[in-house]
Amino acid sequence: MATDAPQQAITPRASEPATIRVAACADVHCRPDTPNPTVDAIARLDETADMLLLAGDLTTCGEPDEARVLADACSGLEIPAFAVLGNHDWHAGRADEVTAELERGGINVLDRSWAIERINGIEVGIVGTKGFVGGFPGSHLPDFGEPSLRNLYRETGEQVAGLDAGLHEIAVCALRIVVMHYSPTAETLEGERPGIWAFLGTDRLAAPLIEHGPDLVVHGHAHAGRFAGKVGEVDVFNVSVPVIGRDYWLFELEPEGAMGTSIR
Repeated sequence: MATDAPQQAITPRASEPATIRVAACADVHCRPDTPNPTVDAIARLDETADMLLLAGDLTTCGEPDEARVLADACSGLEIPAFAVLGNHDWHAGRADEVTAELERGGINVLDRSWAIERINGIEVGIVGTKGFVGGFPGSHLPDFGEPSLRNLYRETGEQVAGLDAGLHEIAVCALRIVVMHYSPTAETLEGERPGIWAFLGTDRLAAPLIEHGPDLVVHGHAHAGRFAGKVGEVDVFNVSVPVIGRDYWLFELEPEGAMGTSIR
């Protein structure tokens, strides 16, 4: 996979010349016994990016030794790194240990939480949440029936509430970023079988994005999906490695938003 990542370019503003370069990827699926060119590229990011976003499925089966591969690669980075866990990272029931390994490598793991970094003199707010299943118009999972089904609905609601709360907390930041694993829009799922869309995300996650209008939203999970989509006027990008066809995508952001920007 190529490491010469194209960029999302923001039209320069004379009053705000500083630019933040954000490298983002998802579905890295690390294993200790398998070489991973994406991991190798991430380890060299200091000269290329100002921040790293990892949008889940960082491991293959959610084992701590798989997370250690990525943690070791990131441990030497000087740039801040933020991650959310994906469904693979939860599979073995050892998410706490996976999180601990990633944090040992200097990766800030967000779980319905937020952080603020000052980069190039710009205050950047980051909200991270895994997201969850739920579907889109025509395929919504209902809040009705058996307790197990209603538990799914409730868990998604908790993810939505965490996303909304985090966006409230970073509302005054010059740049606001959201990283999640599941998709908030069906547009970035196109290419996947429609019959499984309900398990790839939900538009319930879209409401806080439309209300708060963050500058950048990235997710993963949909390996056969599409790179770019929208919720309302907010751009959403699927940075799953199989989708972007390279080790990471490099976004260039300037204060006052990325909505309506071009991509080159």
